[in-house]
Amino acid sequence: MHRIGAATAILALGATVTIAVVPVLPPSSAQELQVFINENAQSLTVSRHAEQAAELEQRAGYSATAGIDSLVASGTNHDWAKLVLLFGGWPMSENNVTVITRWMRQENGPESWYNRNNPLNNGWGSGGGAGTGSYASLLDAAKFAAKALSQHPGYSAIRANFAASSPTAVTEAAIWASPWASGHYANGGHWHYTPVPVVKAPASAW
Repeated sequence: MHRIGAATAILALGATVTIAVVPVLPPSSAQELQVFINENAQSLTVSRHAEQAAELEQRAGYSATAGIDSLVASGTNHDWAKLVLLFGGWPMSENNVTVITRWMRQENGPESWYNRNNPLNNGWGSGGGAGTGSYASLLDAAKFAAKALSQHPGYSAIRANFAASSPTAVTEAAIWASPWASGHYANGGHWHYTPVPVVKAPASAW
């Protein structure tokens, strides 16, 4: 038994032992970034009150208000009505646009609403005190119409109703009672309520 053990020991000492050496590679940039994130991780706790406020701020959709360039490019009688409201600082609401287009129809027929570039036969700045003057363009006409409505003391009820987007009958009654037309549109007797057709003015009128 002792001889076998000694022989085994000699064989073990005489054997060549090979050990594989695995090189240690430096960490990659991604690994270093992950280590940094793990060591410096931060958290933010949002109160339920803030979450509820955020939920209330959510909107189902978005809308845009037409601007001067887009209204001029479209160039219809309804667009001109919106320009008057835009220059006057009043809402371009359906009620307000309906009133102005009906008003325009009383002054000039829908087919020739752009006559003399003066759709409402406004005397301010047109060279015709009785509304018989003309403007260089429909854009100028919209500006002067808004200016007249904004500054003349006799039109205060009209602009107040435009500001409130009042029912059409209320705003129209204010127009009839105002000094805009000497005949006061027969206090509504000459007013028409059918939808005003959309008519585009010649590009040269703008």
